[in-house]
Amino acid sequence: MRKCLKKTAALLMASSLCSALVSCKDTNVPETSVTEEDYCCEIGTFAGNDFEPEKLTMFIASQGESIYEENDIRDIIADKTDVYLEEEWLPEGQDSGDYIKSIIESDELPDLINGGDSMNLLYDANVLVPWDDYIEKYPNLKELYTEEEWDMFRQDDGHIYWANVFCNTYGEYRTIDHQGMAFWIQARVLEWDNYPVIETLDEYFDLLERYYEANPTMPDGIGIIPYTVLCDDWRYFCIESAPLYLDGYYPWGSVIVNEDDPSSPYVIDYNTTSTAQAYFRKLNEEYLKGIIDPEFADQTYEEYIAKLRTGCVLGMCDEFWDFNYQVGPSFIENGLSDLGCDYVPLGLSLEKGQPTQYIVYGDTINYLSGVAVTTSCENPDIAFKFLSDVLYQDIHDLRFWGEEGTDYLVDDEGHYYRTEEMRENWEDPNYQLSHCCQYSYLPQWLGTSRDGMNAMQPQEQPKEFYATISKPLADCFKAYGAGGYADMLNADKEYRQPEWAMLYEYSSSVSDADIVCQEISNCKHEWLPQLVVSMNFDATWKSYMNAYEACNPQVFLDDVQDMLDRRMEIILNE
Repeated sequence: MRKCLKKTAALLMASSLCSALVSCKDTNVPETSVTEEDYCCEIGTFAGNDFEPEKLTMFIASQGESIYEENDIRDIIADKTDVYLEEEWLPEGQDSGDYIKSIIESDELPDLINGGDSMNLLYDANVLVPWDDYIEKYPNLKELYTEEEWDMFRQDDGHIYWANVFCNTYGEYRTIDHQGMAFWIQARVLEWDNYPVIETLDEYFDLLERYYEANPTMPDGIGIIPYTVLCDDWRYFCIESAPLYLDGYYPWGSVIVNEDDPSSPYVIDYNTTSTAQAYFRKLNEEYLKGIIDPEFADQTYEEYIAKLRTGCVLGMCDEFWDFNYQVGPSFIENGLSDLGCDYVPLGLSLEKGQPTQYIVYGDTINYLSGVAVTTSCENPDIAFKFLSDVLYQDIHDLRFWGEEGTDYLVDDEGHYYRTEEMRENWEDPNYQLSHCCQYSYLPQWLGTSRDGMNAMQPQEQPKEFYATISKPLADCFKAYGAGGYADMLNADKEYRQPEWAMLYEYSSSVSDADIVCQEISNCKHEWLPQLVVSMNFDATWKSYMNAYEACNPQVFLDDVQDMLDRRMEIILNE
């Protein structure tokens, strides 16, 4: 079941691009941690000498661009840590699981690897170095998680082989961003209607329809697409997971978990609920009206992103990390941000006044994913020391704020800030590759710095956040009284990750469940687009339900319930 449920880890893949994730945890420094004066990493022993830093390699199972060989901040970090890290990213168009399999088969592993949701392949191949002794050796690493949280990373053999590098908050929460799922809408659409309160799916599409009728094209003549849907490959979560959110639940796995009785939670199949039927019926109605992109069913992810980059798509349901890093820079470069094309998240429901939970403000650790040291690393201690060193405050500042005086300044009260020129530099692609070095898939912190004042990362420094967004977007947040993206979702800020989460962490107790899960996935890939384009929705829904039931989903549901029951038994007996 672990493999099956991992496919729904995409619902929470803020863990794969989470340098600004809001759903994180408050980590108190343990008594055994290093002291305040130790939080600067001393210059390496080779600095100023002929001694060269140790070169480590790292593969990251996500698409990205390698920084230049001559990179200012990487060189400074190498001076301080005695380590020069060379990152390799997943080639465009490659499946991360298949690519990692090829790495294993080649027997040429990098020193470090962050395999996304394919870490189990590396574990099964016995090519990872256990963390256990190094966690105790390096307090910087140990303080990332509590003892209980570290235990959640333990595999079947009792050892820890990786640690998730995201969702770790030091000090106080600074929740501004939202990397997860939402129904997104351009700021200009909300401004056009004087910033209305949009709570339901009906209200959302009503606004899109009215705006489209009044503004059928972009200023350059490109036709407006009111709403598009992504169904491509594993990213079909963009179409299939919405009923879960519309019902007010957060995706702790590939099912709804009813928590009305905290001591006895139970699973519900969100694919067959009345909410699911109503959601797809609504998409069908909007498609027949011409509101939904007629090419949605066959578009690739690349085609989807290309459409979004033009600014012509008014809305969609997606996770922020899945589109923003490809679309946002284009909006800035082409002036579309100033036009109001930036997307704002809405936490919709079917019925007005129904609570929703599109975001969790507490701990949402993804124990399936993280950074690991491989058995190909000649000296694992150097690798683990490096993972620890990049958490020292001065190095952490270099990674995310840059060089003082060049990338940020400090005012008389000690607050970090940037000038407009510095912000523009930091956004410039060439500057990023030649100067910046975030090491974004290595351990990192969100929250407040060790000084108790500044944010660990600039996007959580309120002044910097507002200075880096467009005026239309800032005006939109102000109109709604929102401090940022997260506040737009109106989620319960007191709700926390339950102890049994996440369900896709646990191994299958029924071998047939994996097969059933794959059959369900195939069924939904085939039928969900058909529901949207159908000329007879009721008949198509009935055919879909027949095909879905033929997959025997109860085998899967019973297995997940069994995992949940076993976890609850452990919790209640602790």
